[in-house]
Amino acid sequence: MNVLFVFYVPSGGMDTLNRLRCKALKKYGIHASCLYYFWGAGVQNNDEVPMYITNNDDEIRGILSSGNYDVIVATTDHTSFPRLRELGYTGKLVLEIQGYGAKENARKQLIEALPYVNRYADALLNPCTPHIAALFKELFPHIPQFHFPNCFDSEAFTYRPNAKPEHPIIAWLGRMEDNKNWREFLHIGHQLSYYIPDVSLWMFEDPNLSDPHEREQFEQMVHNLGLRPRLTLRSNVANAQMQNFFSSIGDSGGFMCSTSKVEGGPLSVLEAMSCRCPVLATNSDGVALFIRHNDTGKSYTLGNIAQAVQEALDLMINTERRENIRNNALRLLQTEFNPHLYCLSFISMLNQI
Repeated sequence: MNVLFVFYVPSGGMDTLNRLRCKALKKYGIHASCLYYFWGAGVQNNDEVPMYITNNDDEIRGILSSGNYDVIVATTDHTSFPRLRELGYTGKLVLEIQGYGAKENARKQLIEALPYVNRYADALLNPCTPHIAALFKELFPHIPQFHFPNCFDSEAFTYRPNAKPEHPIIAWLGRMEDNKNWREFLHIGHQLSYYIPDVSLWMFEDPNLSDPHEREQFEQMVHNLGLRPRLTLRSNVANAQMQNFFSSIGDSGGFMCSTSKVEGGPLSVLEAMSCRCPVLATNSDGVALFIRHNDTGKSYTLGNIAQAVQEALDLMINTERRENIRNNALRLLQTEFNPHLYCLSFISMLNQI
């Protein structure tokens, strides 16, 4: 069976997820490829997964014809369905939603998707994100719906021993845009510095996807909070190299801080956990699947910076709890997010549609 995953650009979590599931599904006799409309920094991560980058109709028509795909999974882009039909595709169409950011935007986008889904979609897919699952049920009651967690290969992406950093490191990963909530991270880091004067802040981003207005505000806030001496900004780090960074952050006594307002199933959180880097995260929708407070990570209420700082200090100072969290997080990945379970669920979906 042949499957094509379609998204706008190879970057961030979608680049990681598509590569992971293409490689995993291959072991089960499913040949999966990726089509992106535009270039993205994730092309540097490609490791023998068939990948096409084009927004040209004739080229896409050729890809569809030569690929002989039984199923196409389009992530977010419901408008691709009539286009794919016009280009000659006759197989099954699945709309996957990994997240739209704010919940009100998710409702708006899925209402706009109504005529496309009702006319073309054979199924809907999401990684158990509660607000997306609720919208599916409300708006598309007659379309088959599938909910299962994203896969993660904790054996391939894992802890890498390095020299222990001299200072504790607090890390953030995302885009410079409102939903990723970089402002809250800077405030948390600033307040933590009063308790831990030598703390360092590392931020990982893809500047190609940042909002220029947000970038200006970011630079101004860094200056106003006096964070420049302790802040390191890293752009477009190769995915494989993130194992070393996450491992070092965990060994430093620090943690990854996920401040997003709303998330679907962020793979960056799983990557950190797999490298024994504990995570402090907002109690946003999809993250709750991974972060179980004081068990597999730490959570705090969005906007409550004082609470975030207290949880961060406990995570850094309470060594017994910290080690339990690191161990439990890794165990969770191995039992609930492994590629085998994902492939079984994905194959079940294919069989049903």
